[in-house]
Amino acid sequence: MIIQYTTAQHEADLQGILDLQQLNLAKNVSAQVALEQGFLTVEHNLELLNSMNVPYPHVIAKVGEEVIGYTLVMLKELKYDIPILYPMFEQIEQINYQNKLVSAHDYFVMGQVCVASAYRSQGVFANLYQTLKTKMSPYYSLVVTEVAFRNTRSMRAHEKVGFKVIKDYHSEEGEYWAIVAWDLR
Repeated sequence: MIIQYTTAQHEADLQGILDLQQLNLAKNVSAQVALEQGFLTVEHNLELLNSMNVPYPHVIAKVGEEVIGYTLVMLKELKYDIPILYPMFEQIEQINYQNKLVSAHDYFVMGQVCVASAYRSQGVFANLYQTLKTKMSPYYSLVVTEVAFRNTRSMRAHEKVGFKVIKDYHSEEGEYWAIVAWDLR
């Protein structure tokens, strides 16, 4: 089994992302699985993934032709395309990081990260992020995302990669979020 780290280049890659996403959405996993393995909050469609894939393609992990992991690059210019993320962007614009507003940094948002259950705890998460860092650090100094505090597996994985909590907040829906950032340079 050879895991290849590359970018989403074809519609089949994007469909592979969507297939993996469906398996891991909070609405599609049991409470026990969500607690132990984590979960995804945002559901994308092919059109949105296509628009997010330009100019910086999503980083994916593949075994053969199967997408077994992904990181979705989301530029701040797309912030109005996913309504559930509005509160995160509002928060980001008010956060001071390294003595200036996050919005004054060259940053992009990690739109989502996921690893197939059969490949967890094998370094795929970290390798996806390292590949992303290699591809994005010439253009951006910072990647920002949010993780639900109750998604403890994702919180631990992000901290292990090097993300730091820069703000926490409660959304109107009652979710308790951590906004985390990772210096790419």
